[in-house]
Amino acid sequence: MEGLVAGDKPDAGAIVRRHLAASREIVATTLADEGIVAAMAAIAQRMEQTLRAGGKILLAGNGGSAADAQHISGELLSRLMFDRTPLPSIALTADQAVLTAIGNDYGYEHVFARQVRGLGRKGDVFIAISTSGRSPNILKAVEAAKDLGLHTIAFTGNGNAPLAGMCDLVLRVPSQVTPLIQQVYMAAAHAICEYVEAALFGTERRS
Repeated sequence: MEGLVAGDKPDAGAIVRRHLAASREIVATTLADEGIVAAMAAIAQRMEQTLRAGGKILLAGNGGSAADAQHISGELLSRLMFDRTPLPSIALTADQAVLTAIGNDYGYEHVFARQVRGLGRKGDVFIAISTSGRSPNILKAVEAAKDLGLHTIAFTGNGNAPLAGMCDLVLRVPSQVTPLIQQVYMAAAHAICEYVEAALFGTERRS
């Protein structure tokens, strides 16, 4: 690349080792925090109760958090650990026509709130994913969810996050580094989905 000389190249191995060490540390810190573990368990149980009652899970986020929303929704609709009945889940990040229509007609800050108002029903769960906890479109979506009587869950970091104070249940990762926060999201999401699957379909698996 223009402007670089041979001595400017970073040490790839050092970067890999540093990142893996930081990942190990954040997972260990999360595991050692009983409050965070309890929050994950409460989120898993809330999702189970909603799905058992015939409700659904809505999720939203921006950028990497949008991908996380779709990942979690895929685990619910498809399968995680074993074959079973699909679970109703909608990632509000996936429909390009809807996103661009709402963004064009109402503004980007409304792209999730309007979907929540159209698709959400009282008793459903809305999972708001934002590493900063300050994304305007996520905050507006939580407001819409609360207006409709949805259960609200936040996945966020430990910065100054208004999102954390708005939601019923909060997974607050003890970091302000976006990639590390997102790594905990996925570990937590897989654990949560594993519980939901086992709680709802454990007997189906054994049969």
